[in-house]
Amino acid sequence: MSAPRLVVVHRDPETLAAAAAARLVTTVTDVQSTGAVPHVVLTGGSLGIRLLELLRDSPARAAVDWSRLHLWWGDERHLPSGHPDRNETQARDALLDHVDVDPALVHPVPDDADGTRTPERAAEEYAAELARHRRPGDGVAVPRFDVVLLGMGPDGHVASLFPEHPGLQADGTVTGVRGSPKPPPERVSLTFGALRAANEVWFVVGGEDKAPAAAMALRGAGERQVPAAGVEGTRRTLWLLDRAAAAQVPPALVRPASP
Repeated sequence: MSAPRLVVVHRDPETLAAAAAARLVTTVTDVQSTGAVPHVVLTGGSLGIRLLELLRDSPARAAVDWSRLHLWWGDERHLPSGHPDRNETQARDALLDHVDVDPALVHPVPDDADGTRTPERAAEEYAAELARHRRPGDGVAVPRFDVVLLGMGPDGHVASLFPEHPGLQADGTVTGVRGSPKPPPERVSLTFGALRAANEVWFVVGGEDKAPAAAMALRGAGERQVPAAGVEGTRRTLWLLDRAAAAQVPPALVRPASP
């Protein structure tokens, strides 16, 4: 039996990002209350970074023990550390530089500091880092992520897994991406296998340009055509949408959020 899939619609992108931030606080604190150290995979993009900014500015952030939280990235642009286009840089500016994280528990994707590290080498190094933090009983070559946050492109791509791209067929847990249809052309991404190891996958998607892809993914499109359709959590998959992104989703699939 497949894990539950829930579609929740918020009125606009700002409300969506705030609601997702609140959900994340609740989930992380629930895991921490058991004595466990959560593993969360962050995403980039405008909504993914806005979520972190709202969390930074929320009083609720004090409920999280930031020193007991593993942070990973679903994908990264293969650029030097500190480059403004890196997801890591944006996440640090938005939140991580403002809370008491343990640097040993923050796991950025290896960068291209001097032009000698290829995307493939960075992928191998990140896969090894993931494997080092695999917990007993995880059953996969990565930690059993508590939450994977994902955006989605208008073409249905997630992380740096693009429609009909060779990276969709990558083995292992991390792949180097070349020839990305979205700049920059070189990237590093978790694979389907790694993303599907999450307890929960949350798609945080806003904008009318995402509506066709969201509807296709939720109607069961093939993952080669719409990669978002190929990622589900082992316990639950949440599609957190604004009204514009949900415009073409079958009403029977949707649970409206509070006004």
